[in-house]
Amino acid sequence: MDATAFEDKTVTPLSGPMHAARRHDSAHKHVAGSADYIDDMPEPAGTLHAALGMTDRAHAEILSMDFSDVEKAPGVVCVLTARDMPHSNDISPSHLDDEPVLADGLVQFHGQPAFVVIAETRDQARRAARLAKIDYRDLPHIIDPADAIEKGGTLVTKPLTLKRGEAETALDHAPRQLRGRMRIGGQEHFYLEGHIAFAIPGEDDDVTVWSSTQHPSEVQHMVSHVLDVPSHAVTVQVRRMGGGFGGKETQGNQFAVLAAVAAKKLNRPVKFRPDRDEDMCATGKRHDFLVDYQVGFDDEGHILAVKANYAARCGFSSDLSGPVTDRALFHADNAYFYPHVLLTSQPLKTNTVSNTAYRGFGGPQGMVGGERMIEEVAYALGLDPLQVRKRNFYGEPGSGRDLTPYHQEVEDNIIARLVDELERDADYQARRAAILDFNAKSRVIKKGIALTPVKFGISFTMTAFNQAGALVHVYQDGSIHLNHGGTEMGQGLYTKVAQVIADCFQVDLERVKITATTTGKVPNTSATAASSGSDLNGMAAFDAARQIKERLIAFAAERWQTTPDAIRFVANHVEIGEERVSFPDLVKQAYFARVHLSAAGFYKTPKIHWNRETGRGMPFYYFAYGASCSEVSIDTLTGEYLVERVDVLHDVGRSLNPAIDIGQVEGAFVQGMGWLTTEELWWDDKGRLRTHAPSTYKIPLASDRPKIFNVKLADWSENRQPTIGRSKAVGEPPFMLPISVLEALSMAVASVADYRECPRLDAPATPERVLMAVERLKRG
Repeated sequence: MDATAFEDKTVTPLSGPMHAARRHDSAHKHVAGSADYIDDMPEPAGTLHAALGMTDRAHAEILSMDFSDVEKAPGVVCVLTARDMPHSNDISPSHLDDEPVLADGLVQFHGQPAFVVIAETRDQARRAARLAKIDYRDLPHIIDPADAIEKGGTLVTKPLTLKRGEAETALDHAPRQLRGRMRIGGQEHFYLEGHIAFAIPGEDDDVTVWSSTQHPSEVQHMVSHVLDVPSHAVTVQVRRMGGGFGGKETQGNQFAVLAAVAAKKLNRPVKFRPDRDEDMCATGKRHDFLVDYQVGFDDEGHILAVKANYAARCGFSSDLSGPVTDRALFHADNAYFYPHVLLTSQPLKTNTVSNTAYRGFGGPQGMVGGERMIEEVAYALGLDPLQVRKRNFYGEPGSGRDLTPYHQEVEDNIIARLVDELERDADYQARRAAILDFNAKSRVIKKGIALTPVKFGISFTMTAFNQAGALVHVYQDGSIHLNHGGTEMGQGLYTKVAQVIADCFQVDLERVKITATTTGKVPNTSATAASSGSDLNGMAAFDAARQIKERLIAFAAERWQTTPDAIRFVANHVEIGEERVSFPDLVKQAYFARVHLSAAGFYKTPKIHWNRETGRGMPFYYFAYGASCSEVSIDTLTGEYLVERVDVLHDVGRSLNPAIDIGQVEGAFVQGMGWLTTEELWWDDKGRLRTHAPSTYKIPLASDRPKIFNVKLADWSENRQPTIGRSKAVGEPPFMLPISVLEALSMAVASVADYRECPRLDAPATPERVLMAVERLKRG
């Protein structure tokens, strides 16, 4: 479908459900506890349950595995190992054959599953799994990315280089130069609903899998690959997830495959729901990064050259580490123009669980590194960091300051307007002056304030993923059935796409039935990721609705002997010249006239292209922008802190649903704030993840939200590209807004040394790290 086709002339602008603040379709069910998830499904007679058999070495050869006690345990039906995979023991999403379903002779991280127990009950399976006896021969292991670099830096996938100009020469000639290193921590997804898969065998090769996944088609492909059956034999269904955040883009593959293999082997339904501790130990997380940077700048704070290396702890296999570390480089510039730039990625292999997608997909890590460089320049010159930020913003097209490190022109730049508006509305200058005065007089409590921008590119960097399909049926009574390839994980995608359909036909939203995502209706779907769910699936659904609508218009024009221009869809009716017919009545008449009332829609994002070998292209269809201003206070005796106030102005284009979009911005801010302040992953020297449960891993609580939290959408913004309703993505871009919290903490810490030195706070800036930074600056 051509994107320009969305300019629908048969609907009165703003007269329908689209752009309206409507509640999430399942909100009332979430509150009441009546929303059905996979674990709520009635279990067929004979359902079996699976449990992981996990290893307790970071790196070792498996010499033997003794399952005699396991097999004698109550309720155990069978034990599966790598040798029981019918065709392949690999589920690598990058197709590098480096991610086994189950460890086969070699353990590569502590907790790697080596076998699976199938039993009559989940409790029996879990208890039996602990009875296995495994003999190992230990091998050297590497856990930390700094150690990986020191010991040679084995890579899990090919690195990327982005280059424009001559960074090294420009650095040598810059009036000022600095260098540093920043450690940026990872993050556990901590979805409320853990991973789960439920497989029911069918006749011949058939198997149906209910999976908590953001990528039903990939689960379908992995199950068919391991079973060695055609994709058409595998049907994957997803009604909703209790959160995903990227953690269910690839990580659900293992559980779905194992459930399906067991179900086909035993010809009985099999459910697989790991415990929270097992889930946290055995599934990937946000990548940790080590950023080494050099910056050349002048006395006014204009950045002249940047050279930076982004090294990441990727884990034992490639998973999605290639595109994640690529995207870190794509966002190392954030909203800033670097005249000369050289950026490199270093995706490091470590003996830890293979890290994976997480909201922002490497972009947040790239952006935090970029903001550290801005902060360094500001402290070196004694300037307000906001001044330095403004002086380095991208310029207007044709200004000579509009080209990214990957050679894409920034054509839709609104960051200066956003920042200026937020600076005014948040009263930034007066509050900063008051904070400087407060800090000069307060001995123990120190305050900080920061205003930071966000520029985030929207599209999958793998061009092929920028496509979507949808299926729309209109029934004789005028009710509408909608199915598309996007998945619902609480973000409101189903509601937004239903609004698009209701708006197209100008009917009540309640007339549109939202149905579970299934590979049996819409094939070859892309993951619901990269913030593209509404962009892709909304346009595909609109394309399907448009086809049906055009048929109805053609029928009405012939039936009433008029022209298509005389036909308009309005408020559950269709106006045909002077006559007004209800929508259900027109549909019923069309049915009896044998008009086809079903359509498959399709959309592919135009314009984008990317050449990874040359580091050039237009990987993003457009950019989403935002800005946030955060104020904090810290106790210099303990390192504890409070987020006193946050003001956000965010760009979602012309919002499809302001209520849902504001909720996404608020949720993303708090989740991002957790990543940057409290959520700390820690492995011991044996490679054991010790922060593997809510008792040891601190996600933000309701009490951690900012005391004052003002969130506003930039209602004057409209996407310059013909996206669905001229909207912009909202899933990932606001996640980076809380960088302002980290920067505000940095200012508060810097005050103990009269702002003469950049505190170089690593993330997460836990109270311990804040206290250590305070003590370091006090000592000079």
